[in-house]
Amino acid sequence: MNVYDFDRTIYDGDSTVDFYIYCIKNSPKLLVYFPRQVFALLKYLFKIHNKTEFKEQFYTFLNGIKDVDASICDFWAKHGKKIAPWYLSQKEATDIVISASPEFLLKPITQNLGVDLIASLVCSNTGKYTGLNCYGEEKVRRFFEKYPDGLIENFYSDSLSDEYMAKIAKNSYLVTNGKINNWK
Repeated sequence: MNVYDFDRTIYDGDSTVDFYIYCIKNSPKLLVYFPRQVFALLKYLFKIHNKTEFKEQFYTFLNGIKDVDASICDFWAKHGKKIAPWYLSQKEATDIVISASPEFLLKPITQNLGVDLIASLVCSNTGKYTGLNCYGEEKVRRFFEKYPDGLIENFYSDSLSDEYMAKIAKNSYLVTNGKINNWK
């Protein structure tokens, strides 16, 4: 099986940021959450909050969206074209996307692609995590939880924070600006 990180790997950009901008453009009133998000970012940067605490505060904007599922559906109708052509040309039904992004956001696009998903478990209405952020070593734990005997033939990511996944794959590749290089 082949395993792929999502953001900046098979998706051109950061899907969470793109979804946030999409939501703000469609409903500027969501900017009411912006001061809270900036304050949470500062707490994260000064190591008062961890990444999960920051993200939960960032996701508070979800509280202001009437129909999150409809917004996500419309978002992917417009942003699905940002899936990398190199990925689409080699995609297989046994592929797995593993990401720190919220499952609720990535599930529609991975279902459309016909591939499996492991991602952060976040409530789509409140932004609260119902599990650990699927990042770093947690990706490996979640992978083996779902696929106890899983053997990764090829792993692709844009981030060195995925070194733990790279170590358990037969072959690992670092994706930089759409270019694929052997992981070193």
